[in-house]
Formats: sequence, C-alpha cells, structure tokens
Amino acid sequence: MPNDAPLPSIAAQRLERLKQRSAAIGVIGLGYVGLPLSLLFAKAGFAVTGFDIDADKVAELEAGRSYILSIPAEDIQAAQAQGFQATVELARLVELDVIVLCVPTPLTTHREPDMSFIANTAKAVAPWLREGQLVVLESTTYPGTTEDVLIPLLEKGCSGLRAQSVGAVEGDVFYVAYSPEREDPGNTTVARRDIPKVVGGHDAVATELAATLYEAVFDRAVRVSTTRVAEMTKLLENIYRCVNIAMVNELKVLAMRMGVDIWEVIDAASTKPFGFQPFYPGPGLGGHCIPIDPFYLSWKAREYDFNTRFIELAGEVNEAMPQFVSAQVARALNQQKKAMNGARILMLGMAYKKDIDDLRESPALTIIELLRSQGAEVLYNDPFVPVVGQGRHYKLNMRSTPLDELGQYDCVLIVTDHSQYDYAAIVRESQLVVDTRNATKGIDAAHIVRC
Repeated sequence: MPNDAPLPSIAAQRLERLKQRSAAIGVIGLGYVGLPLSLLFAKAGFAVTGFDIDADKVAELEAGRSYILSIPAEDIQAAQAQGFQATVELARLVELDVIVLCVPTPLTTHREPDMSFIANTAKAVAPWLREGQLVVLESTTYPGTTEDVLIPLLEKGCSGLRAQSVGAVEGDVFYVAYSPEREDPGNTTVARRDIPKVVGGHDAVATELAATLYEAVFDRAVRVSTTRVAEMTKLLENIYRCVNIAMVNELKVLAMRMGVDIWEVIDAASTKPFGFQPFYPGPGLGGHCIPIDPFYLSWKAREYDFNTRFIELAGEVNEAMPQFVSAQVARALNQQKKAMNGARILMLGMAYKKDIDDLRESPALTIIELLRSQGAEVLYNDPFVPVVGQGRHYKLNMRSTPLDELGQYDCVLIVTDHSQYDYAAIVRESQLVVDTRNATKGIDAAHIVRC
C-alpha cells in the first residue's frame, strides 16, 4: 500500500484481525498443500476451518487421524485443540475472514490446463461470499487465471459484491490475491515457515491483506505488483527445474552410449564453487507441479502467438523417460537371454520421489503400464504406498508385495530410491537389478544395470 493511501475501513478491520490473529480462516482442499497450510494457521493461533468434498478425508480429520504420511496424527490433534475443524459444508464460509483455495490444477487428456476444479470451487464459494472477505488462490496455474477465471466467477455468483480494485468505491467489495504454494513433500531440511511466500493481489489492498496473513505463519512475504506476476513466478520456479532435469536426462542417455557414468560426471561438476547447480536424472518427473507447469505456460503462450519451443522440448524429453526405462529393462533381460513377454518384474518404489507417499504424476504408474503392455508380470513394493487404486489417468488396483525371495523375479527395477531399502541385500539376492536412481552407487556387481 502507498504510505499516503489509507485502507478502506472494512479492510483496515480485516488487517487488524489478521495482525491480532483473531481472524477466522478457511482452507478449501485438504490435500498435500491445503492440510499442512491449515495446520500452520492453527498453530499460529488462528481459528481454522478446513473444507473438502471428500467426506472420508473430513471424517478422518475429525477423528484426529491423518491420511498424509508426513503429517502425524498428533499434529491434527494439536490443531483441533486450537479449534481446527474439517467439514464438507460450504455454508460455513460466511463465518470467515479469509478463504484460501488449494484445489488441483491437472492437465486434460489432451495436455491442456484443466480449470474445472478452480471453476467449480469458485461457483460453489460465490454464494457464501460476504463483504470484505479475502479470497486467496494458491493452486499452480497460468498467468491470468485469478483475473480472467476466478474473479469473474466469484462476482457472477455472489449477489452484487465486486472484487476490489484500485480506485473502486468502498462498499460491497471483497478482496482477491494469488500466492503460489511452495510445498516440497519429503523435504526435511527446510522448515515450511522458512520458505518465503510470494503474494500478488488484485490491487494494493488485497496484496497487503494477503501478505499480512502469510507473515503470521511464514518468516517472510514477498509482495509483487500483480496476480499475474505471482502466477508466473510459480511457473518459472518449476520450469527452471524441468528444463535442467531434461538436460541431465538427455545427457544421461548420451553418456550411456559413450560408456560414461553420468552420476560421476555430475558429482565432479558439483565441485565447482560457482556457476553450476547439480540436477539429477531419473525415470521421469512426478509431483503435481514440475511435470505439468510447462504445459500450462505453453498453452497460454499460444494465446499470444508465441511458441515456447525450449520449454516444450524439455517437457517432451522428461515425458519420454518412462519409455526409455522400459526399453532398458527389455535390453537388460535380453542380455540374460530372457524376453520381456512373460518376465516377472518387481518394481521398487511407487511414489514419485523418495520417502513420501505421494503418487501424483509418478513415473512409476506409466512404467508399470508400459511393462505390462509388453507382456511382463509386474508387482511392486513401496513401504509408503501399501495400495494403489485408481486415479484420473490410471486404474491399477495393486497392493505392495513383501520384499522377500527376490530371486524369484527376472528383474528388480528401482524406480524410487527410498531410504528404507537395503540396496546391498537387494543386489545380492536378485538375478538382475535395473537402477534408475543410482541407488546402488558403490556396489559392484555384474548384474546391475544403471540407467
């Protein structure tokens, strides 16, 4: 806010409630982003209500149980002691000062942005909006979503209220901001509150309200000029990782043909104290953001008659890695005079990265389908994922297989390098090990194929 521009009275009241932590906060979407955020707000002393369309999740939370591995039940119970509640009843939104939207933004089957979760949530929220409320979108999306999708839907369904903007007359307004989530499941080295929170409002008042909200639970809020800047910031962060991972994935394929160990190359390059940051190859990208964000930006760029060739190429390289892994398994089996058709394969790791239970966009899901399509019998073991049912783009209905009698499998395929695995024992007991994560580093055995 400019120093000489006083806040509208209702905004000033909201700001004071946020500073005093007497504001009531609602979080819609209690997944890997929304639930941890709800617990942060509750721990800071806010009255928090969590909303989700999944009645089973709500029942688990109300019973004091957690359905996310990294969140112990004790954290849920501690939040409940501070007043945290979970519900499916959106009518309770009228009781709140702030509404934070943490809903999925996946891709359609045609690799285009799926705005249905944001749109449906906005339509459901709109009838319950009241004057002076702050609505914050956290879902990863393309620049312009807050202004072009969210705000029009909220205004259309909220009986006369309008999103505040610079120069608007006070009265009958609500405030809107965008603040991208920066969750990193499984990261135990950086405390959640130590991650700066980028905030961009529909106007300066909304920016100040949202920044004050997040400053109560994060060490720093980074104010930017618009919602579009905040939306683009999130895409830049994830596309930066995407293109660098694509580069090392491509170099890995080349290095294998040249007989060079790419992991040793990366370790050596990492000794340079400037101008280099290590990225590591793998069987493909997983998680909600990095595999998806390049396609969001590429899709939006076409509206401006711009072809994001570099970004799209990176996406294509990373998307091809499961096929590369499948081909390497076939090649390794062939070297042992075995065919893929009829082979028994045990895949280690279903989650998209080590020591978490998150299956979102996991390359393991694609790899299983590819191996099965070639006639292989595929089982999996994952200490963090006991069951795999069905999702938007898969239907596996599998259970984790005990990690014993490894010699019965024609191939043990390491897809996720969980810390719980004893890799020396796995190599010792297996006929063939295909390692996509360099998990067997330092173990010398002729039947290890690293890819």
